[in-house]
Amino acid sequence: MSLLVVGSIALDSVQTPYGTGKDILGGSAIHFAFSASTFCNVRLVGLIGKDFPVEYKDRISEKDIDTSGMQEVDGKTFRWDGRYKGRMNEAETINVELNVLAEFEPCIPDNFKDSEYVFLANYSPDLQMAVLKNLNNPKFVLADTMNLWIKESRKPLMKLLKKVDVLILNDGESNMLTDEINTIKAGKMIQNMGPKFVIIKKGEHGSILFSPNEIFVLPAYPTDKVVDPTGAGDSFAGGVMGFVARANEVNQKNLRKALMYGTVMASFNIEGFGVNRINQTTHDEAKNRLNNFTGMITP
Repeated sequence: MSLLVVGSIALDSVQTPYGTGKDILGGSAIHFAFSASTFCNVRLVGLIGKDFPVEYKDRISEKDIDTSGMQEVDGKTFRWDGRYKGRMNEAETINVELNVLAEFEPCIPDNFKDSEYVFLANYSPDLQMAVLKNLNNPKFVLADTMNLWIKESRKPLMKLLKKVDVLILNDGESNMLTDEINTIKAGKMIQNMGPKFVIIKKGEHGSILFSPNEIFVLPAYPTDKVVDPTGAGDSFAGGVMGFVARANEVNQKNLRKALMYGTVMASFNIEGFGVNRINQTTHDEAKNRLNNFTGMITP
């Protein structure tokens, strides 16, 4: 099996009630790759600037991640500065510097074009579609999106939805995309737009998987250690796609278990700043937490 992720690589500065992280390793592609590499090899495509620390390059390379698609160009790496307050349910963006990401045009190496499993991280639907056109014949494609693209790029997003197997988004975004306040109705409506499967994230209230013949509802993992929620959604997607790629078979049973692994990986992610905690997570540790989680939700 082969798993490809195309997305942002960032230097994040984060403030939470539990401390501050300055210029820490982040970005959608990174959180996804660190999570998914717990299960299988990951092919990474992203853009960095000349200021990207060597120690971060080494940290990525130490994981089961192929970095031959990570391009370094003149300029500065994408930076995000944000903070969380109170229950840390939502990030407040203080500053964004797109830097090299402003000119990001994904370049897929020839040896990546046969990737069977693909995660299109959250960025322009036009760029996501460009990635798909540069791949041979992927077996399973999951795409992320956000309110900006729903509002500003609806037409290309609708075209993209007909080309992907799964769309992942949060409940507010699902309501915005469908003009439907009922999340269950919204999920079914999105399926009619093209994706066979839809995953709607509900933050601390868990997630919902919409399959052709069923709806699977899962709570969040009840961790008592929440240090930094940044990248939790991408780590969730990494757990989902990492397990599916490892199983190398797409069916409703595997997708249910993949959703559980995604929930578990997100719970590891939030226990440290950036990828500091998930970087240390082993497959055995993830499996043990999954077993604990199963015991919590099984009568």
